[in-house]
Amino acid sequence: MKLLKTAVSLLVLLVGIPVFAGQPAPRLKVGSSSGIFGPVSNWTYETFAEAKKAGIDAIEISASKLFLDKEMTDDKQIEARCRRLKRDLKRAGIEIWSVHMPYGKEIDLSQTDEAVRQKSVELNRRVLRFCRILSPRIVLFHPSWYLGHGERDARIACLVRSVGELLPDAKKIGAEVVIENMLGYELVKDENYERPLNRTVEEVLHIMSLMPREVNAAVDTNHIDNPELLIEALGTRVKTIHVSDGDGRNECHELPWQGRGDNDWVAVLKALYEDARYRGVFMYEVKKAEFPELKACYDKMYEQYVQSKQ
Repeated sequence: MKLLKTAVSLLVLLVGIPVFAGQPAPRLKVGSSSGIFGPVSNWTYETFAEAKKAGIDAIEISASKLFLDKEMTDDKQIEARCRRLKRDLKRAGIEIWSVHMPYGKEIDLSQTDEAVRQKSVELNRRVLRFCRILSPRIVLFHPSWYLGHGERDARIACLVRSVGELLPDAKKIGAEVVIENMLGYELVKDENYERPLNRTVEEVLHIMSLMPREVNAAVDTNHIDNPELLIEALGTRVKTIHVSDGDGRNECHELPWQGRGDNDWVAVLKALYEDARYRGVFMYEVKKAEFPELKACYDKMYEQYVQSKQ
């Protein structure tokens, strides 16, 4: 009995110890959005094998590229393309981590025009049926396109409604739903538009508070100044990330340390590891990079983070 009490006391003590105390944080898998692989015609086993050899373990697939090709309108053709893609990725050893769902002016889950909103929901529902073949862990939605002035509250309500309608479809394929933060350092874009939903830390938290608890967040480090603050605020609701350097004002989508971006990557990793306790994929979303650069860049960030803890 004395030994049992001692064991229980030790377990209680260990639970209170920070996860990374006395040991380095675990390295994350490195992934990339499918844009780096070029057009769909380039998505071959040989290309994926080359990426895997360079240290890329996972991919985020653009639904717009894969499913909405104007030349691919037949469901059987699309299904065959999905099966071939899944086979080639599996053979190369690359995981399908996420699918980036379609978006645009006419594909907007926040639309107050009910006909457009319903059309957007149905299109996403169709894409989710194809996603069943790919078996992604995560499906990622943009919260909106640009908004008309004074529409934000109504648009938020429509977004929450649309996501609630799509959630059962995502559950059927075993995928988790996440909503991405959007670029929006200023509210007003021009005389016609406001910037999209999820533009600030406060707005992201407000919208997430209205979502079903099963719905979580994706943080794009290119879309906001000091992305670590958003990660800290969301905590364990961060389920995936888009990694690229930015200045919070432009769609830079550059590999870190290449020019325009000014993110503090030690702070970003600290927030990911310690506030979000993130164990997902370090998913790049960059316009251009050689495959080996992605892993090398993450390794550099990781080493800087570990050194900052010593």
